[in-house]
Amino acid sequence: MGRKFRNLRWMPHVISYSLSPFEQCAFQNYFSKGIPSVLHCTRERILPMASFVAFYLIYTWGSQEFERSKRKNPAMYKNDK
Repeated sequence: MGRKFRNLRWMPHVISYSLSPFEQCAFQNYFSKGIPSVLHCTRERILPMASFVAFYLIYTWGSQEFERSKRKNPAMYKNDK
């Protein structure tokens, strides 16, 4: 490529930005804002999610009960020849 080792990083018309690892604050407001926010969102979404789960369980129970009620009872036909 014709570049020397000290000039490998520089390329024309390319701008790169970086942030020092010492300037990054990954867990800056983790306990003061993060956990309360998760609890708030969970409380906000628990009722719609619980209703969805309840309706799903009722639907599956109803489908199984319908399929069970369509079957014939073998005890009714044990004396037939």
